[in-house]
This record gives sequence, structure tokens and C-alpha cells, in this order.
Amino acid sequence: MNQAMKDGIQESIAGFSLPEYYQIPNVGLYLEQTAKYISEYVNCLGDFSLTGSMISNYVKKGLIVSPVKKQYNREQIAYLIFIAVAKSVLSMEDLRLFVALQKKTYPARQAYDYFREEMENVLRYVFGEKDTLENLGVDNSDEKTMLRNTVITVAHKVYLDKYFAALRKEEAGTE
Repeated sequence: MNQAMKDGIQESIAGFSLPEYYQIPNVGLYLEQTAKYISEYVNCLGDFSLTGSMISNYVKKGLIVSPVKKQYNREQIAYLIFIAVAKSVLSMEDLRLFVALQKKTYPARQAYDYFREEMENVLRYVFGEKDTLENLGVDNSDEKTMLRNTVITVAHKVYLDKYFAALRKEEAGTE
């Protein structure tokens, strides 16, 4: 793979950021609005989008609480952003356990902030934008270790998916 392709892979996540907790709408979004809102943030990672039916399924499985008057609030959307990313490496049952554990351990805002900061930190490291991983947060709980390991796994999967896509594209161009 040439340097231009490697640069292209790195550039594919340049500027990636998730909204801070307070930036997530709390006015209540309907199902399709919620799916679109989340997809706008995570689509640059690959196929991480959520559909309305997926969200409804997460409600049925107890990963998030039911919407009020068919509208999703900030806390539900924050958990759905995490689910959209983590579903690429965790089973539905593991996602359910992870979300339940996080809810017992941290308030939604703190859990989401840890996730958002770790996601941005680890992606920049895995894609070579920085040389070291920062230690984030003030505690070293098992839950934070699980979060970091989940995010590291997601980041490596995103990198591999983008790398193989670039190789396929390069191969198709040389045939």
C-alpha cells in the first residue's frame, strides 16, 4: 500500500468527534430522527448506523428504556450512540450486560463522557495521529477497563475494515 493510500485511511477519521453529552438534543427526537442523528456521527467509521427497527429492538431487549411519547431523550440517545459503536464487536447479550453495568456504576453523563473521550483518544492512536494513549478519567475501575478494551477493539476493527477496503480498491484498479 502506498503512502497516499495510508494517508487516505488516516484522513477518513480526521475530525471524527462525538457530541458532548450537553450537545445531544434533549427536546425529544422521534425514532427516525434519532436514527438519523446517531448515523450522522458514526457513519465515517463504517457501517455503524442504526435503523429505527434496530432501535426498537434495543428497547424490547431492555438495552434502553422505552421512549416517552415516542420520543428519545438525551440519556437514551447517548446510550444508543455507544450501542451503535459497540455493536460491531459485542453480542446483543454482552451489550445488555455492559449497559446494565454502566448504569449501576456511573450516571449516564459520566459513562457517555468516558466513552466519547476514549473513542476519540483511541481512534487517533490506532490511526497514527498520536503516539501514545492518554489515561482518561480519575478512577481505574473494572468498568473503565472494559470500556477502554471495547473501544480499542472497535478502533482496530475500524482500521482493519478501512485498510482492507483500500487494498480491495487498489487491487481493482490494477487489474
